[in-house]
Amino acid sequence: MNDTVKDTEIRLSDRILYALEKALEQEDLPIAKTLVQALDMSMTRNAGGGDFIERRHYPKKIEDAMIKLGMIEGK
Repeated sequence: MNDTVKDTEIRLSDRILYALEKALEQEDLPIAKTLVQALDMSMTRNAGGGDFIERRHYPKKIEDAMIKLGMIEGK
């Protein structure tokens, strides 16, 4: 079995996170903000309902990206 991850096994949120990290590297704030919205939508699209309670814990990579976004916004 091959140890590399196939394109079909990568989640949409993983691809959006990669794009977000690139936008943050380039300090492209408008794109980064749009990608944050897309990331949130991709992670929560199957959750919800009337009694939905947020229990999601963000992976460290996402937390790091949010911190970097906040730093860029503060400039």
